[in-house]
Amino acid sequence: MDIAFLLNGERVALTGVAPTATLLDWLRETRGLTGTKEACREGDCGACTVMVTDADGSRALNACILFLPQIHGKAIRTVEGLAAPDGRLHPVQEALIDHHGSQCGFCTPGFAVSMATAHKTGETDLDSALAGNLCRCTGYAPILRAAEAARHAPVPDWIEDDASFFLAEIPSGGADPQDRRGADSPPAFRPATVDALANWYDAHPDATLIAGATDVGLWVTKGLRDLGPVAFLSCCEDLKRIETTETEIRIGAGVTIARLLDLMRAHHPQFARMLTRFGSAQVRAAATLGGNIANGSPIGDSPPALIALGATLHLRKGDTRRALPLEDFFLEYRKQDRAPGEFVEAVTVPRQPDSLRCYKLSKRRDQDISAVLGCFNLTLRDGRIESARIAFGGMAGIPKSAGEVEAALIGRPFTEATLEAALPAFATDFQPMSDMRASAGYRLQAARNMLMRLWHESRNEPADIAEVAP
Repeated sequence: MDIAFLLNGERVALTGVAPTATLLDWLRETRGLTGTKEACREGDCGACTVMVTDADGSRALNACILFLPQIHGKAIRTVEGLAAPDGRLHPVQEALIDHHGSQCGFCTPGFAVSMATAHKTGETDLDSALAGNLCRCTGYAPILRAAEAARHAPVPDWIEDDASFFLAEIPSGGADPQDRRGADSPPAFRPATVDALANWYDAHPDATLIAGATDVGLWVTKGLRDLGPVAFLSCCEDLKRIETTETEIRIGAGVTIARLLDLMRAHHPQFARMLTRFGSAQVRAAATLGGNIANGSPIGDSPPALIALGATLHLRKGDTRRALPLEDFFLEYRKQDRAPGEFVEAVTVPRQPDSLRCYKLSKRRDQDISAVLGCFNLTLRDGRIESARIAFGGMAGIPKSAGEVEAALIGRPFTEATLEAALPAFATDFQPMSDMRASAGYRLQAARNMLMRLWHESRNEPADIAEVAP
């Protein structure tokens, strides 16, 4: 593939790029920019963080699972590009020095880039912005003090200049003479529209679709898989649309989790709150809603909430479109109701009064996979439960609703006794497995406890461990 981008203020054009070559490998091996560190190679530690800027703004991303074609038309800043060309340091670099924010230094470049990105975007939730950067020796207190100290300093001109970059300004030819990665690569496609994607995928049904690569990237870096033909979806702007009407919200499959989080703050705040624990800032800025659904994971965090909201999934194959309830898309573990060459185009959520409650249980609060995720959407009328939509992740081989629990609640008074009487139905709905995250018995008890948590929260009683004082 041919790509062009801005790297630390320098225009770069590459030809014959291997589709699954990672930005991290290219930076370190071809350009010698070794400040971007190689560590986990799965998007967990943040040592490889780079700043990516395009028409949608700036965001921190993990270079280890970012394929080179994904940066086409964008501006990239590595840790080497944070300082000015004349050597003046970025405010966050100065602050890290002043506040003793580094010991061994291995994680420091990633922290500096994440901090510079938060500084540029005006992010004030620094805990969240840095949750995807791990440090084993310095400790987070001096790092956070440095981020706070730099927060009100002006954004340097050389960083602001990236926002004025346009792809047309880059020469289209001229391969990097050191780059020979794409000589024997399989076919790759970069559609500009969803129509172009539909036609190509219908003709190449065995191809791999790549949006954020937060899952697919690990197939390459950890599984060492040959993906064969691939299509990169980042240029399909029509897949990124969000349309809100009086009756529904239509969310394109290419909408990132970060944008979904912002959207849900206005409609279903508990859904948004749960999404703050979806990976890290770097992952949320890349991962897409369509990818989180289409990968069919039983522990994907968005499907249970969407099922509880009564979401409809929209699929497309060539010129043919169809819609089905989202829950019906998941058939069994890693098997979905999706034909070869068919892809997720959008999700629609009915507009409704907000009664959604989402509870995520994991071993770590931040950046961890759910052991159990429960979402509850109860509608009350005159003190009785008129309707109930309850869905879980981590309780079966697929995201799944709790039909027997729902039936035990509907039509009955909303009381503690009613909810307690419904608890045995969980064992009918779910036969969870035991694994490294939790035992089957623990999962069942946790699911029951989440229903009772719903009751206590309805009475304004403290139910979140972060809010309960000793």
